[in-house]
Formats: sequence, C-alpha cells, structure tokens
Amino acid sequence: MGKCTWKVLGILGISACLSWSAPASAQAAEIQSETSTTLYAKMDALTSVRETSGMSGKIISQAVKGQSYEVLVSDKDGWLKISTSQGEGYVQSNRATVIEKTQEKVDENTKLRQGVVNYALQFVGGRYVYGGTNPNTGVDCSGFTSYVMRHAAGVSLSHSSRAQSGQGRSISYAEAKPGDLLFYGGKGYINHVGMYIGNGQIVHASTERTGIKISNATYRTPVKVVSVLN
Repeated sequence: MGKCTWKVLGILGISACLSWSAPASAQAAEIQSETSTTLYAKMDALTSVRETSGMSGKIISQAVKGQSYEVLVSDKDGWLKISTSQGEGYVQSNRATVIEKTQEKVDENTKLRQGVVNYALQFVGGRYVYGGTNPNTGVDCSGFTSYVMRHAAGVSLSHSSRAQSGQGRSISYAEAKPGDLLFYGGKGYINHVGMYIGNGQIVHASTERTGIKISNATYRTPVKVVSVLN
C-alpha cells in the first residue's frame, strides 16, 4: 500500500492514511436471488382426481377443464399427482398440459442492503467537512454514515463514530455484508467509520484532501463491525 502519512483532524483525533489511493471505480456486491421452478397441470378436459394412481383408485374430486393445479409428482406411469382444494390426488397425464413456471425470489434484507449501498455510492467524490452532516455540502465520517442510514433505510444513528459503534449488533468482519459499518481506531478508542459495500471495500468520508471515497476495507484494521440493518 506504500508509506502512510498520518494526519490528525479536529478535536476528536480522526486520523487517516493519506497515501491510500481509492480504486477508480467499484461496484457493490450483486443482490443474491433464488430461482425456483414449479410445475402446473392445466386440464384439457374435466378429469377425475383419484386417491391413488390407476383407474382402480377411488375418485375423490374432479379437476376442472382449463384450470391449473400444482404438480406434486411429475408423470409416473401415465399419472400426475396434483394438489387441489379438496386435497392431493392423481390424474391421468394425457388429460393435462404440464406448464413450467419459474419464480425468482430476492431476499428483502439483501435488497434493502443493496439499496443503502447504492444510495451511499452516489456521493463518492463529495467533500469531507469536519462536523458536516450532509454529503451534498460536506460531511465527516459519522455524519456520512448517519445521513445515508437515515435517508436510505430509516435508521437513526448518532453523529459520532464511537457512539455508532455501540448501536446495532456486533458481528465479525467475516460476517460483514453490504450496508454494515466498519469502525477503526486503536488502543480502545474508535475514531473512524465506513460502510461496507461488498467485495472487500468500504465507502467513507475519508479526509479533507480525499473526500468521500472507496477504499479497501482493511486499509486499516477494523476494530469493530456492526450491523444495524437486521
């Protein structure tokens, strides 16, 4: 990373390595989603639903022409096991058209985290102003995380990195997800905070010289990681 020149900013003793160069660009981690496929039997004709497969099975209900039923067991020896409002049963597979439907499920917490990160990234390149609370005009490290969390997630945080470190749930660095907060400092004193954006990176209001930027999450060793997006 190169030699660091440390500068103390303000009465809180906020310090940062001035030789670090942020990546030219960064992308937040992609939203993880799950894809599931469900089979449905659309009836081609009014069909008897039987308790067991085979023509000797007891008729328990009727499957209506044109209506679709979820397939529980696909075609086996010419029979489909389906789910109806009267319960589960079997219909002849040659009396139905099997339709495959794919659904994508996105975890809502992951979606929220991605939204928070995307909101934060729009301010990269903005000014660092000690005591500032608005990244549009100038903001410090805790003012930045407080502003983003309040506007993107409705989460209220104190305007102090040390105070923010006591809010939410403490987790390990290995557990960090986009939107979690990483804290830095030394000798039991926290003096800086950044937001994890995934891929081993944070976005933070760094210094007066570098402003709001993206850095490697371990450009300094995080002393605490907190999740406030549970």
